[in-house]
Amino acid sequence: MGKVIWLASYPKSGNTWLRAFLHNLFRKPGEAYDINRLADFCTSESALGWYSEVAGGPVQGMSLAEIARLRPKVHRRLTQIFPDNVFAKTHNALVESQGVPTVTMEYSAGAIYVIRNPLDVAISFADHYGRSIDEAIEMMGRPGLATGMTDKHVQEVLGSWSENVESWTGRPSPALHVMRYEDMLDRPLQSFGAVTRFLGLDPGEERLRRAVEQSSFEKLRQQEDAKGFIERSEASRRFFRAGRAGQWRTALSPAQVEAIATAHEASMRRFGYLPLPADYRPVAGNA
Repeated sequence: MGKVIWLASYPKSGNTWLRAFLHNLFRKPGEAYDINRLADFCTSESALGWYSEVAGGPVQGMSLAEIARLRPKVHRRLTQIFPDNVFAKTHNALVESQGVPTVTMEYSAGAIYVIRNPLDVAISFADHYGRSIDEAIEMMGRPGLATGMTDKHVQEVLGSWSENVESWTGRPSPALHVMRYEDMLDRPLQSFGAVTRFLGLDPGEERLRRAVEQSSFEKLRQQEDAKGFIERSEASRRFFRAGRAGQWRTALSPAQVEAIATAHEASMRRFGYLPLPADYRPVAGNA
């Protein structure tokens, strides 16, 4: 049986928030867990170091196909990190890349998938990657989209936003738990409590409440303000930007809203992001 529990999402959908919660839940620190130590308990599947280790040397400059061939070996290596289950962050769609699955089922125990309204994702996506919102919208709608290799991570196969979402959630499974970013904001105790139940845990109300409070967006942002965050991209001023739902109402033009809704209609309806709220009115400056 596999040991890897995947923490999966499209970029800028709440994955880091989930990882912070798990650290605060399992490690029970006296104060909020250091956001720059999130690799203590949750590793990143795309971390360059894992691929260099299994390759026996540098992997910089390797093609997507070469990285794909290394991926099953990396996943096997992840099962050896801890004696029990290991949490691994991934933004990969659950697909095949260059004929190789992005997730090796043999080594997998389950997955938690975090989904966020793509209307808000587009804003954070643009900021994180240093793109305009129109460029972000185009990238989020591009089938088979893959990231480039960086000095910290190998390529990831994101696919379009809809491809990513449907690849993970299209087939319900008892080994899969899906959570919405908006519910994490509006009903944190219920939302994160459901995660603990999925993991077969009963932390008790006090411990759950403390972990939720210690991993709140306000706490995460305060930490970044005080000491920075190693996962912030060079293109953005900060990683933890607003932590709100509905930013799209004032940040996107009607044409941009329509472009996203048209490209991802089926998945947006499925998860309650369409139809648009009855009280939505375009901001005059965005008309």
